[in-house]
Amino acid sequence: MKKLLSGIHEAIGQTPVVSLNRLTQVYGVSGNLYAKLENLNPGNSKKDRIALKIIENAEKNGLLHMNQPIVELTSGNTGTGLAIVCAVKGYRFIAVMSKGNSPERARMMRALGAEVVLVNQSEGSVTGQVSGEDLALVEKETNRIVESLDGFRVDQFNAIENVRAHELAGNEIWTQCEGRIDAYLDFVGTAGTFTGYATALKRHNPAIRCYVVEPASAQYLAGKVVGNSNHRIQGGGYASDLNLLDKSLVSGYLAVTDEEAIQAARDLARHEGIFGGFSSGANVAAALQLLAGKENGRSIALTINDTGLKYLSTDLFNE
Repeated sequence: MKKLLSGIHEAIGQTPVVSLNRLTQVYGVSGNLYAKLENLNPGNSKKDRIALKIIENAEKNGLLHMNQPIVELTSGNTGTGLAIVCAVKGYRFIAVMSKGNSPERARMMRALGAEVVLVNQSEGSVTGQVSGEDLALVEKETNRIVESLDGFRVDQFNAIENVRAHELAGNEIWTQCEGRIDAYLDFVGTAGTFTGYATALKRHNPAIRCYVVEPASAQYLAGKVVGNSNHRIQGGGYASDLNLLDKSLVSGYLAVTDEEAIQAARDLARHEGIFGGFSSGANVAAALQLLAGKENGRSIALTINDTGLKYLSTDLFNE
């Protein structure tokens, strides 16, 4: 057990790992799913890790000054993590987010002291389905705010500290599973999680296979024609190049439909008591695919990326 903490930011990391053996029984597949519960971080997502890592690195290297506002584009999770870190450290934080993301995220960031700027979606986009075009509009507004306020840009899609933060998490899961991991997968947003975990795990065992997960309608990284970039799996699948993705670590690409991700998230809650969001459901659905196929009988590591509480206004759990 940790000693008395000086602030909530010190509670970030060292999340538990749970074996999803009830779910594998329900689906009738052979093998093990090891889920790292990143939804148990203080901001209820894996992005708390990168928020802390990027801010503390900027402080250490003199890139951030106390009177300088911190600005970042976010689908909500990185913004929540940054809001927590900035609240503890005393920084002004401005989160820039598409109106297509669930409103719970904006409400949570505001409750934590953040200023939230909501950006209209591109023409033809649907609320709850954030595309690469929507993200480009958020990027444009973020850059405008940074320039006008001389703000510090977190730049999560390019910051190497994003990867480094998840490398630490990859080392955690290796230790927690006592090295009994054959494969790892992740539904990619910035790709920092994938590259970080894959780097750490392959350092321990180069034979571990690492898979990138994408929406079935937007398999851009797999080199397929993008049929529809407007999907319902929030927080990733933007059908665009990712600077943090180390393709040399990729063993293969997997695809999940909106319906598969939603059903897996519901089953995860019903059978394992783990309340995850869309991308967590995508990870579980892809892992179940692998156990039913090429990784039958193996042990697969994955992350539960955030909490289902951030999607109560959506139809994710509307049954």
